[in-house]
Amino acid sequence: MRWVRLIAAMLLGALAVLIGPVSPASAHAVVVDTVPARGSVVGSAPATVTITFSEAVRLVPGKVKVVAPDGTPVTGGEPTLTGAVMSIPIAPAERPLGTYTVSYRVVSADSHPVGGGFSYSVGARSTFDGAVTGDAVHAGVTAGISIAKYVGYVGLTLLVGPALLMLSIWPRRLLRTPAARRGPRIMMFTGAGLVALSAIAAVWLQAPYAYGGGPLDATASGLGEVLRSQFGLAHLGRLVALALAVPLLTIRGFRGRGAVLALVATAGMLTWPLSGHPIASRMPVVTVLADLAHLGAMAVWLGGLVALAAFLLRRADARELRVILPVWSRWAALAVYCLIAGGVLQVMVEVGAVSQLVTTRFGQLILAKTALLAVVLAVAGAARLLVRRIVAGTATGWTARLVPGGAPVTWLRRSVAAELVVTMVVLAASAVLVQTTPSRNVGEEAPVVVPETYSETLTSPIYTLQFEIYPVQRGEHNTLHGFVYTPEGKPIPIEEFKVSLALPSAGLEPIDAPMAILDESHGLGPLNFPLPGEWTVKFTIRISEIDQATVSAVVNVP
Repeated sequence: MRWVRLIAAMLLGALAVLIGPVSPASAHAVVVDTVPARGSVVGSAPATVTITFSEAVRLVPGKVKVVAPDGTPVTGGEPTLTGAVMSIPIAPAERPLGTYTVSYRVVSADSHPVGGGFSYSVGARSTFDGAVTGDAVHAGVTAGISIAKYVGYVGLTLLVGPALLMLSIWPRRLLRTPAARRGPRIMMFTGAGLVALSAIAAVWLQAPYAYGGGPLDATASGLGEVLRSQFGLAHLGRLVALALAVPLLTIRGFRGRGAVLALVATAGMLTWPLSGHPIASRMPVVTVLADLAHLGAMAVWLGGLVALAAFLLRRADARELRVILPVWSRWAALAVYCLIAGGVLQVMVEVGAVSQLVTTRFGQLILAKTALLAVVLAVAGAARLLVRRIVAGTATGWTARLVPGGAPVTWLRRSVAAELVVTMVVLAASAVLVQTTPSRNVGEEAPVVVPETYSETLTSPIYTLQFEIYPVQRGEHNTLHGFVYTPEGKPIPIEEFKVSLALPSAGLEPIDAPMAILDESHGLGPLNFPLPGEWTVKFTIRISEIDQATVSAVVNVP
């Protein structure tokens, strides 16, 4: 029956994991600068595009592209990385004028893929319906990674807490009985199996997570790249630590077993911060150590609660419980202090400002996790108070005898069960939290340049027109500049430049606007927009006695 309750609590946590990541996981590195700037208009085509991220990233082969205004790829070779700066060589385009689209997908230092795109324009903007952006993360992969992390946390608690109790304060009477040892050992080995399963699943899912695809789309090359990365090496190290720890748990009579196990356990738990947020923070040494303390305290506290509820409170006699419970109470208090201290340190580094606890999803998850933890601590505090009163013999309204099945022990078992249920949800919140962009990165994104003018590139069979209107407002005070080029970007002398304005939604027929020709290929004139709305601006340009073409654009006048 106790295993049924434990499984029910785990399922509740798994449900919380599934509910949590309702959208694909956010990228953890953000773009802080681009050259050319996002949305900008430059005078000539650059030979290189650079993207600067908030942290070091790793390239995903074949996932960085630059597309010219006519839809042809102009990536001039493999991008290069220098820390957090990526440089993309650009080949000359046959039709260089217009809007270029940059698409990228990289892997951030904390193992999360960063996909996206931006555009810049040469001369003036143009429209290209085939623009591409970074590949989205498959929803099944996102959910699978969160569940794998949750399973790993559960496995760690089932392994560390019971192991610590069995090596220290477990009654020798129960250790000498094979039947009494069987349950705790099954729990520890189940935990080890869950940690191993979680590590293998995480490595498998990391390939489609980084390179695109569904949960079953991992390839040999993708898995090879993952295993060579810091993320893969950390998970391989976790499996090695498990392979060393499991035999040590079964060996008896080895005098240095406790010290070796402590070393192996510390090394194994260190693989969690080395493959997540802490290693990519501004203060990696602080956050890695804080996360290690946070994770270790969680495993000791929660794992110890499981062992107490499932075995010790049921099988130990009154004399044994009077020794065990005070010791465990002190250990639990120390674990809680470490848990809170480690969490506070991480929040101080990962959250940029107090306001971001409310305004960002990362901060909101921290607040939710804190609220749940407060409930658990309140229940744990009441249980610790009861333990002190029982041991001191001052419990009132209860049986004075501390015996399994007695009122105090029954209450303790129920309080521990309540702690376990809520803490499983806390673990679920943690599994979602590590898939969410830290608040420290929110607001660092490179701004989009919003020009004061409306500009666009229009093409016809015989010429390319780039025009801009300033300031695009209701009334007469608008100026139009138009430049006519060959498709290759060379100026074309023009014979005639006509412009008309129409507002079909208001029933206004085309109105001619006077234009003057400057510098042979440059047209200039005032525009009058008497009403707000979607105005159709039509250009009729003649470049010789017989060569003439008309192009048009829709301009929104506020």
